[in-house]
Amino acid sequence: MTRTYLVTGSASGIGAATADLLAAQGHRVIGVDMHDADIVADLTTHEGRAALVEHARDLSGGTIDAVIANAGLATESTATVAVNYFGALATLDCLRPLLAGSSAPRAVATASMASLFPVDDELVDACLAHDEPAALHRAKELLDEGAGGLIYSSTKRALVRWIRRSAATDEWAGSGIPLNGVAPGIIRTPMTATYTATEESRKAVLDMVPMPLNGIAEAETVAHLIAYLTSVENTHLCGQVVFIDGGSDVVIRGESTW
Repeated sequence: MTRTYLVTGSASGIGAATADLLAAQGHRVIGVDMHDADIVADLTTHEGRAALVEHARDLSGGTIDAVIANAGLATESTATVAVNYFGALATLDCLRPLLAGSSAPRAVATASMASLFPVDDELVDACLAHDEPAALHRAKELLDEGAGGLIYSSTKRALVRWIRRSAATDEWAGSGIPLNGVAPGIIRTPMTATYTATEESRKAVLDMVPMPLNGIAEAETVAHLIAYLTSVENTHLCGQVVFIDGGSDVVIRGESTW
């Protein structure tokens, strides 16, 4: 059965691998990115998010079978907050009405194992309060304080908490939409190129993100997981954040599941 998928961040990395895999399976894929995509949109802005919804409605004919909110940044910047949390939520929430026409609607967001790292609670709380001005302001304060390294992990922590809060609600599970997330470890993509280019850099990043099972992964590995989570076969996974990280979650958290 041919399905229609929308994938943000489709021009490179996990998004490109997912779009390619789904297309190879015979599905229709609507790619969204800042360039080289069916929909060119800047998810850091309200205008870009509105354009995404408008063009998605037009290109899909009003029905999408699965939304994959994959676009993200890993820079120490306010833009990382705007894309990773508020852009992801806008993608999922604003496109949810287009899932209503599908017989098997699905939704997935790309988080990160970095959600296990230290975070800034004030930034996480501002995100979860859906207060974008406050979140951007706090991110700017962190940058001024030399603590910009907390921004990425904070956005991903907020995102996984939103998934857990939202998945079992009437809007998602009650409407027959499995909402889940994936939490990759170090994946060989343009975003991580500086960490994976040399043996020395790979050793350094794996000291921080231990991946005892097969080490650094290819983007296609995550794409296959996303493809399952958004497939017709996935009928009961609800609010799960699946760590596809070569074991870093296990090393860091041990036997704890929380």
